[in-house]
Amino acid sequence: MSENQDENSLTDDDRSYRPGWLRFAPFLGRPPALSRRQWRVIGLIAVVNLFDQYDLQLFGLALKQIQAELLIPEDKLGEFGAIVRLGALPAFLFGVIADRVGRRQVLLFTIVAYTVLTGATAFAQDAWTFVVLQFLARTFAVAEVMLAYVVITEELDPEHRGWGVGALAALGACGNGLALGLFAFVDVMPMGWRSLYLIGLLPLLIIAWLRRSLPETQRFAQSRPQSTSTSTLATAFRPIVDLARMYPSRLLAVGSVIFLLSFAENSAGFFGPKYLQEVHGWLPWHYSLLGLGGGFVGIFGGAFAGRLSDRLGRKPVAAGFLLGHTILVLAFYQGFGALLAVFWIGMVFSGMAAGVVLAAMGNELFPTSYRSTASGARVIIATLGGVLGLISESFLFGIYGSHWTAISILALGAFIAPLIVLAFFPETSGRKLEDISPELD
Repeated sequence: MSENQDENSLTDDDRSYRPGWLRFAPFLGRPPALSRRQWRVIGLIAVVNLFDQYDLQLFGLALKQIQAELLIPEDKLGEFGAIVRLGALPAFLFGVIADRVGRRQVLLFTIVAYTVLTGATAFAQDAWTFVVLQFLARTFAVAEVMLAYVVITEELDPEHRGWGVGALAALGACGNGLALGLFAFVDVMPMGWRSLYLIGLLPLLIIAWLRRSLPETQRFAQSRPQSTSTSTLATAFRPIVDLARMYPSRLLAVGSVIFLLSFAENSAGFFGPKYLQEVHGWLPWHYSLLGLGGGFVGIFGGAFAGRLSDRLGRKPVAAGFLLGHTILVLAFYQGFGALLAVFWIGMVFSGMAAGVVLAAMGNELFPTSYRSTASGARVIIATLGGVLGLISESFLFGIYGSHWTAISILALGAFIAPLIVLAFFPETSGRKLEDISPELD
C-alpha cells in the first residue's frame, strides 16, 4: 500500500512531464516545469472554462440577430444587457460556499447549471424569457470562472502563478474562438442563433470524467474549516464581514479598479459586433474571420503578460496594458477601414493581458480562507460597474443618438485605473501566498 502511494507521489511530482495537448497550444509559449497534478488541474479547468467563455460570448456576438427575432427595441438594448449582467451578482454566494465546503464540489455544480441553462436559452420565445435564462446562466458561468482562477492560484508555485493564470485565460479564450467560428454560419444554421446556444450543452458529456479526475486544491484541503453542529447562516457568511475588516485597503483598491474598468469598458465589448455590422457593413463571417485570425494573435496576450509579470512585477505590467487597452478602445470606435482590424486585435491582446495580471493580483492579495469570497466580491463590483455602464450608455445614446459616441465618452474613465494600480496595489510577483496574505485572527 505504502509502496504504491510512494510510487504515485513520485510520478505526480515529475517535473519533466508535458501533456500531449500542449502541442496544440503554441500561444502558451515555453511552459514552466510543472508537476503532473498541476498539469492535470490546468487541463481539466481549461476544458470547462473554454465552454464557459463560449457561452458568455454568444449574447454580444449574436446581438443583432437576437434583437431582430425577439423584437428588442434599439433603446432597450443597453438595459437588457445590463439585466443579464446582473446575473453575475448571485455568483458571489458560490464564492462564500466554496470557502466553506471546498472548490471542487461547487465548481462541478456550477458547470452543470450553466450548461443546462445555456441550452435552455435556445428555446426562448420572447425577449424576457431570453433575459431570465441568460441572467441565471450568467450566475453559474461567472461562478465557474471565478473558482477556476482560485484553483489555479492555489495549485501553482509562486514563480509560476502569473503564467498559470495567463494560460487559463488563453485556453479559455479558445471558447471565444469557437463561438466566432460558428457565428460565421449563423445565417445558414437550421435554428440560426438558437443553434449556437444548443452547442453549449456539450460540457454535460464530460461531467462524469470531471467528477473522477478533478481534485480538491491542496491549500484548501490543508486549511479546511472545521464543521460544527452549531453552524448557522451567520457563521457561513462570516467570511464576508471578516474580509472587509481584515483587508479594507486592499479590497477598496482592487474594487476601485474593477469598478472603473467595468463601468467604462463593458459597453465597448458588448456592442463590438453590432458596431462592425451596422456602421461598417461587415457580414457575420467577416467578424468571425477577424475573431479567429486576429483573436488567435490576441490570446497570446494572456500567457505573455502572465510570464512578463512574473519577471518584471505585476504592477508595471498591469498598468501598462490597462493604459494601452483604453487607448485602443477609443481608437476602435473612432476608426475606419483596415485600421479597425488592427485596433481590434490590439484591444483583445491588451485587454486579455491586463485582465490576466489583475486576476492574478486579485487572488494573491487575500488569504486562502477568504480567497473565493474575495473573488466573489470582485464579481459583485464588476457586475455593478458593468450594469451602471450599460445604463449610462443607454442614457448617453438618448442624448447623442449614437452608441459609438456614448461608448467613447464612457471609456475615458478607464484612464484612472492604471494610476490606482501603481499608487495603491502592493507588489505580489514571486512571493508566497502565505507571505502576501497571511491568515489573520
